[in-house]
Amino acid sequence: MTKKRRRPIHLHVMVSEEEQALIQERMDEAGIRNMGAYMRKMALNGYVLHVDLSPVRELVSLQRRCSNNLNQVAIQANTYGGIYPEEIASLQRDYAALWEPLADLLKKLAAVVEL
Repeated sequence: MTKKRRRPIHLHVMVSEEEQALIQERMDEAGIRNMGAYMRKMALNGYVLHVDLSPVRELVSLQRRCSNNLNQVAIQANTYGGIYPEEIASLQRDYAALWEPLADLLKKLAAVVEL
C-alpha cells in the first residue's frame, strides 16, 4: 500500500561544508531542527537584503564636515572669546542638512525591519 506524500517533488541542493555549517548555525538560531522544514521556510518566506550604503557614506561625510566646523568654532571661541552669529547660523544649516537625510535613512531602515 503506497501512501501519497504531501510533498511529492524532491529538490536537491549541493553545498560546501562551510555552507552547511552556516545553514546549521542559522537553523539553531531560528530554533528549527528539521533541515527540510528550514529550507522550505527560507525558500518560500525568506528574503535576501541588498543594502545600498551610499546614503550612509553621504551622512558620514556630512557628519565629518559638521564636526570640523564645530571644532573650528570651538577653537575660535577658546582663543578669541567670541563667536560670530554667521558662524552659528552656518553650523545650524550644516546640522539641518545632516539631520534631514538621517531621518529619511532611519525611516527606510525602519521599513526594512518591519518586513
